[in-house]
Amino acid sequence: MHTEGTFLPETAREARERYEALGSTAQVVVKAVAKSMAFDSEEYDERVTSDVVETAREAMFGEALQVRVGTREAFDEWRESADHEVEVVGADNVENVAWHAPPFAEQAVAATFQEEEAAAVATLRRQAVARIYQDVV
Repeated sequence: MHTEGTFLPETAREARERYEALGSTAQVVVKAVAKSMAFDSEEYDERVTSDVVETAREAMFGEALQVRVGTREAFDEWRESADHEVEVVGADNVENVAWHAPPFAEQAVAATFQEEEAAAVATLRRQAVARIYQDVV
């Protein structure tokens, strides 16, 4: 078993503060990407909406989340002692699982995979942002 990412908030407040801190960075990143795509000011104003910046912010927040990755057995062992309600996405008959369970939350998310670990971790992070953090941040 190993971990990917570094951010595992102990409290909802810690998650909220991290999310808020990413706002200006998301704006800078989106502006730089739009510039590299040669948007003129009219196209920038038309296409770079607050939703675009918010999407970048969510992606940056999710990308840092700490995820445990291990075998089905390691996940089942963790799950037996966990105080979280776990929502699992993916197939039941595969050998590996990635999961995210912040200490402050009653809920955790997991994604199963056979070979594509990077895809499972990316899916899991999007699920965590949508299912755990959406109401927190």
